[in-house]
Amino acid sequence: MSPPISTLVAPRSDAALSAYGALRRLRRSGLILGALIFGGCSTAPRISYTAADETAAVIPNMADVRVFADVPAARFRSAVCPSLNLAAGSAAAPTYLALSGGGADGAYGAGVLNGWTASGTRPEFTVVSGVSTGAMIAPFAFLGASYDDMLRQLYTSGIAESLLASPRPLNVLFGSGVFGNQPLRELVARYVDQAMLARIAAEYGKGRCLAVVTTDLDAQRAVVWDMGRIASYGSPVALELFRDVLTASASSPVVFAPVFIEVEANDRSVQEMHVDGGVTAPVFTLPEAFLLSSARPERGLRLNIYVLINGEIDPDFRVVPERTVDIAGQTVSTMIKGRIRSVIFRTYEFAQENGLGFNLTYISPERASGGGVGFDTAYMRRIYEYGYERARSGRFWQTSPPNPGPSVLSRSSDRGAQPPSGAQAT
Repeated sequence: MSPPISTLVAPRSDAALSAYGALRRLRRSGLILGALIFGGCSTAPRISYTAADETAAVIPNMADVRVFADVPAARFRSAVCPSLNLAAGSAAAPTYLALSGGGADGAYGAGVLNGWTASGTRPEFTVVSGVSTGAMIAPFAFLGASYDDMLRQLYTSGIAESLLASPRPLNVLFGSGVFGNQPLRELVARYVDQAMLARIAAEYGKGRCLAVVTTDLDAQRAVVWDMGRIASYGSPVALELFRDVLTASASSPVVFAPVFIEVEANDRSVQEMHVDGGVTAPVFTLPEAFLLSSARPERGLRLNIYVLINGEIDPDFRVVPERTVDIAGQTVSTMIKGRIRSVIFRTYEFAQENGLGFNLTYISPERASGGGVGFDTAYMRRIYEYGYERARSGRFWQTSPPNPGPSVLSRSSDRGAQPPSGAQAT
């Protein structure tokens, strides 16, 4: 089924917490100790390349299909969705849907999109970005309501559980992922075919944009892939790259093996190591050049930003047992929530300063708890229905970030709110 980065411990975790959970499960079964006994094995060393090679690297025969997320604002605008600049004088404000990571909680995003369709108010998005489990959702969200049934199946049919069905304990020490990545690759290939590629290419030709984020682990930087441009090449090689990028964005380190993407750099071929986009960007709203500086969008641009967080972001108080595993789990969860909230607040501030619409939805503290291990099908169905009903009722967007502190626990995140200037309430 769906994307990979789930929680082997709790459905609220993303890439880092999934890795922690995988090791915890293997430790409990004694498999790590077994792996230690076979100390002679090792993987073949990678071909080395330099930072200068990385800077010069390009995808063979596919120009300008990606950019680092931290490049200057002018470079980013020209490389990713330049059509937004052309929309500055259009009658309707462009819409931007940003889909976060979250593993099994991606079922929430799937439910929201299906419920939004049922409400009759779902727009056609000008731009869709996806990270991790959000990357798995992104092509379906981009193509619209005709793919709703397929998206629902992806997250509720139970197919996702197969991703974590066959651990390889020796990979803990001598491989690159406890579960490899073949099941994930097969899942992506099952849903992403040449027909989907052609439809994405057609929408790209109309000026719409689909972006997916991976983490280049060699460079320690987030990479934003122009998936519409990749699709526009239309070749079997383009389809393979499209699938590789989705797989990489959803490949939680340690849990799944990384994806190696072949590039040409300074007259030679090398392979970059790409992993879960959530390692560097838990959700991709706007590039760092905007959020971390005084850079401004093009004059006259009106944009409605919809940030869909596949998980909880409110503080979740609990007394942590004085055990290493519990301390590690709570620490990682705290780091993840802190990073997501930071992006949300920076995006909101930028939207306020530039007259852009800001809309946010996420799993509230009041939702039904009780997630299972990994991609638990029963849990994912519950969280899908939760998202579906919230969206269908029209009470799922809030137009400002949650308040910090104890008031969060007493606030109903389903309350209606008036959008700021330029926002579009749904």
